[in-house]
Amino acid sequence: MLSVAEAVARVVDDVRVLGEERVPLLDADGRVLSTGVRAAYTLPARNNSAMDGYAVRAVDLTGASAESPRRFRVIETVAAGSAPTRAVGAGEATRIMTGAPIPDGADSVLRVEDTDGGVDVVRALKDRDRGKNIRPRGEDFREGDLVLDAGTVVGAAQVGVLASLGLAQVPVHRAPRVAILGSGDELVDLDQFDRVLAGERIIASNSYTMHALVRAAGGVPLPLGNARDTPDAMRTIFTRAIELRPDLILSSAGISVGEFDYTRDALGWHGADLKFWKVRMRPGASVGFGSIANIPWIGLPGNPVSVMVTFELFARPAIQKMLGVRQIFRRPVPVSLEEPVKIGARLTHFLRAIVTAQATGELTARLTGPQGSGVLTSMARANALLVVPEDRPACAAGETLSALLLTPGAQMADSFAL
Repeated sequence: MLSVAEAVARVVDDVRVLGEERVPLLDADGRVLSTGVRAAYTLPARNNSAMDGYAVRAVDLTGASAESPRRFRVIETVAAGSAPTRAVGAGEATRIMTGAPIPDGADSVLRVEDTDGGVDVVRALKDRDRGKNIRPRGEDFREGDLVLDAGTVVGAAQVGVLASLGLAQVPVHRAPRVAILGSGDELVDLDQFDRVLAGERIIASNSYTMHALVRAAGGVPLPLGNARDTPDAMRTIFTRAIELRPDLILSSAGISVGEFDYTRDALGWHGADLKFWKVRMRPGASVGFGSIANIPWIGLPGNPVSVMVTFELFARPAIQKMLGVRQIFRRPVPVSLEEPVKIGARLTHFLRAIVTAQATGELTARLTGPQGSGVLTSMARANALLVVPEDRPACAAGETLSALLLTPGAQMADSFAL
């Protein structure tokens, strides 16, 4: 069996960054720029005011105070969006609004709070703004500047910059289309919840979970439902997946060694190239990877928690790489155990945990409760995966382990580590 690190490397090394498409600016949030973006003009185009106030000469402002104010004759008013018509001379001021161009002759903007607010004549009560409050031409960017690099993840700030650059359509890497399928005679959708209440079936929660996980990773889910536990049904659902020509096929269940696990049979029937089938981890040891009809395939286990853990370790980085994201791995953080932890099999364990930042800055971790791979509520309570190495079967309270934070804004890295 491969180690987790070896299996992750095989998946990530095998998938490729997708090609370019152009999307409307307001649809670019969360996408990755496929090419660098250069400025077609200079911003700001002229020196402009960073304050509402009066444009003056610094030499005339020197020494101004409440006890000894400096008097200026106001020669005009310039609002944002208009332009000055007169140069500022000795003892003169232009009343100016934030963003308005600085008139010739002025080298300072006296903020209105430091004046008596005069209209025709204004008195300066402080001189702290000498040579200040002017945004220089090209302070943001100049024509020809590379403003955003290829590989930049577009967020709210980047959307604003792209708008400033005049891009109504944004060049980004194509979002991966991910076919999602499962199997199990016991599974039903929400429209048959009465059968769940009757104790006859269980909800196909993996389908809903995987749909949400794919979306959160930046992919486009293509749900295919769940096949019956028969060879023909499994072959058929994989055929349907192939016909969609997705960028990734993601399956759950049917990958173990049970009598009715037919995923491997279906893959073989389709001539799949299997790269690995087991990984030294828990939960989720039964995870597979390969390609089918030249489409990458990741086979997740059937237990709900195992699905989420293996998706986090293998499928999410694969989808992110396809999107063009460079830092696709969660950066492990050291945590101090609030309680002792024991593992059974000598496998790398990923335990659902709650990580808390203490007043000292130290991060501490405690388990969410029972760690069975069918206890999906334990994932809903967790904000991290606590990593217990296979060579540390017992850890005492106060010992340090690593954790992968699952919270938004968690630090990311471009290389995998535990």
